[in-house]
Amino acid sequence: MEIKISDGIVSRVRGADAPMNGLAIQARTVANFLPLSVRRAGADILHNVDDGYTGIRVNTKRGPVVLEMPTGDANYRLVHQLPEPNKAGQTEVEMRRFPQIYKPQGIAHILGQFLESRGFLS
Repeated sequence: MEIKISDGIVSRVRGADAPMNGLAIQARTVANFLPLSVRRAGADILHNVDDGYTGIRVNTKRGPVVLEMPTGDANYRLVHQLPEPNKAGQTEVEMRRFPQIYKPQGIAHILGQFLESRGFLS
């Protein structure tokens, strides 16, 4: 499933309405290579127009984790979205950054291994 966030409004994207830019295509390609355990947890492609990234959102047992693939040359980020702000007022915690040098298979492998080894899945 693909989701779009624009002007604070969350909507489902279907068929011809889906973005066809390079990041959207790469996110779909990465999603195709995700391990079965990540797919079972529920992985959605997310187009966040407000924050300027396309990514993959995985609904883990400890809350949603988003692989943010920003426009430009910025690093990919793996972010744990918190259900409520913590004591410091943060709504998300950045868990890992890595450069945009990996192929889609490598990105899917990094995401799957990170979630599995940190206890977000199973």
